[in-house]
Amino acid sequence: MKYDTIIIGAGLSGLAAGIRLAYYDQNVLILEKHTTIGGLNSFYRLRGRNYDVGLHAITNYAAPGTRTGPLAKLLKQLRLRWEDFNLTPQKGSAVVFPEHRLQFTNDFQVLQQEIAEQFPDQIDGFNKLTFEIEQFDDTNLNQPYRSAREIVQRYITNSTLEDMLFCPLMFYGSPTPHDMDFCQFVIMFKSIFLQGFARPAEGIRLILKNLVRKFKSLGGELKLRGGVAEILQKDGKAYGVRLEDGTEFECDVLLSSAGSLETYRLTQAEELTRPEPEPGALSFIESIYALDKMPTDLGIDETIIFYNNAPRFNYAPCEEPADLSSGIICSPNNFEYDNPELVKEGAVLRATVIANPAYWMNLSEEAYRAAKEEWFPRILDKVSEKVAPFREHIVDTDMFTPKTIWRFTGHANGAVYGAPVKHRDGQTHLDNLYLCGTDQGFLGIIGSMLSGISIANLYVLSRM
Repeated sequence: MKYDTIIIGAGLSGLAAGIRLAYYDQNVLILEKHTTIGGLNSFYRLRGRNYDVGLHAITNYAAPGTRTGPLAKLLKQLRLRWEDFNLTPQKGSAVVFPEHRLQFTNDFQVLQQEIAEQFPDQIDGFNKLTFEIEQFDDTNLNQPYRSAREIVQRYITNSTLEDMLFCPLMFYGSPTPHDMDFCQFVIMFKSIFLQGFARPAEGIRLILKNLVRKFKSLGGELKLRGGVAEILQKDGKAYGVRLEDGTEFECDVLLSSAGSLETYRLTQAEELTRPEPEPGALSFIESIYALDKMPTDLGIDETIIFYNNAPRFNYAPCEEPADLSSGIICSPNNFEYDNPELVKEGAVLRATVIANPAYWMNLSEEAYRAAKEEWFPRILDKVSEKVAPFREHIVDTDMFTPKTIWRFTGHANGAVYGAPVKHRDGQTHLDNLYLCGTDQGFLGIIGSMLSGISIANLYVLSRM
């Protein structure tokens, strides 16, 4: 069976690419190896409760009816309504370091005022940095690598403020230790600080449900349990896939959201001399605490807290199984919902810390369970230092590690943000095979969907 386009992965980028192509009468097949959709941003049910995977918040918020910005562009390209995402803005978040606490909301002036009050000698530099960021074209797929640290240090001379700016941006999108590509920094700065956080009360399942409904309504085909074993190639061109069950499908164009290394390995039926792409090394542990009361009833009001206990923020793979010196605490309940009781996850807190992928990936099942039992309370102890007491109100828990991420996404090392080297133009070593999603380089939930749209536009629709 032959298709115009086959897409590997039913995550956000793959679904968005599929919708975009199906609008133009492309015969599109999306293949997903697992039994559900979503990839890095999926959902599950455990002991009668619903949970999102990965979703703390959606960045790039814009109010309904906004005509410019990434979210407006996304909805226009996919011909979706604002109600299909049903986003509610955050209440307010914070970056918390030993001697400073910067509050921020979706109103950028709040962060500006916080910096002016706590770092008065830095505010002029911060405003100049913001101006450069606003003028920077982060949609240009040919931007060269530049060190974000070096550029930020031209404007920000206080190392604590520098780290406080990098902390949320790295935690929410950086695949590289210590530094970021300036283009990636700009994308995250705009999406978090200039545009801000939001979330649907129904969680990620609402967005995924509407994407799948739209894709199928346009004639697109989605095959679950459709793991790809090999990308078929001839004379330097990809022409189809062989599934794990032996089924073969051919296509004119193949898009992969599996990641650069993972996609490369699917092409290795023939001997390849080029080196493999470098895998990502940064992954996380996430602990989930289901509560019997809403966080606000316990005195926990922030939407997200990014914290760091060390003199400097160290965003890097750790030698211990987990790095407890920094992390994220999020409550899906702390958005401006009309009725917080409608949140599908119920009352819940989520805590995220940097993990050591090699440690977690190589444990036997028995040792793995023992390690989770050891580290869960240690993480809980650290989280409890940062917010009002909630331990006595925990009614259920869950925890996932780099090994969990690897099992359900196939990403080497459970690297949430993929490989350190991005392929912004989407090209690979084979003609007709293009990357979208995490390793293309657009970040976040909105960015991931724009990645699928951009690659579909560039390599399929522009040639029709």
